[in-house]
Amino acid sequence: MRISGGAARGVPLTVPKGAGVRPATDGMRQAVFSSLGERVVDAVFWDLFAGSGAYGLEALSRGAKGGVFVERDTGAVAVIKQNLAAVIRSLGGMADSAEVATADARTWTPRAGALVADLVFIDPPYELVNEAALALFARLDELLAGRQEALVLFEMPGAITLAPEGWVCLKRLGKGAHQPTVCVYRRG
Repeated sequence: MRISGGAARGVPLTVPKGAGVRPATDGMRQAVFSSLGERVVDAVFWDLFAGSGAYGLEALSRGAKGGVFVERDTGAVAVIKQNLAAVIRSLGGMADSAEVATADARTWTPRAGALVADLVFIDPPYELVNEAALALFARLDELLAGRQEALVLFEMPGAITLAPEGWVCLKRLGKGAHQPTVCVYRRG
């Protein structure tokens, strides 16, 4: 797995080991970032259920100002830090623009004074999608207060449709019911 675009294009990413790990595919990340276009430049992101950190690292490579990777598994956190260091080296700095939080994405709270996200990437283990979605969207209503244009990009199995109250799915990226899909939401 590699960074697929931007200044760090081609940087290899390590994937955490374990049965619960399902990294975002290169193709899905390319579709997501092609869809976002210039919106990534100077954006602040939160990468929830970060796993390898692929979504947030791709955002940094494509010009994001910085963000937070949130992951509760300590082994995955170590991998994110390793991947982040490789991307930062490739970009020639930016060490203070991204942080890694060891926390459960469902209950995480940004540190005091942290920037509010423009882009929120959510890629939970598929078995948690239905359980986590409603609580996450309710929590994001609070955390993204005043950011009406913030986008939430939620990866899930293609067979699942989420319709969280107060949110509108602007587009759905993916190839069908048996493939991963990403829904792009904005508060409605």
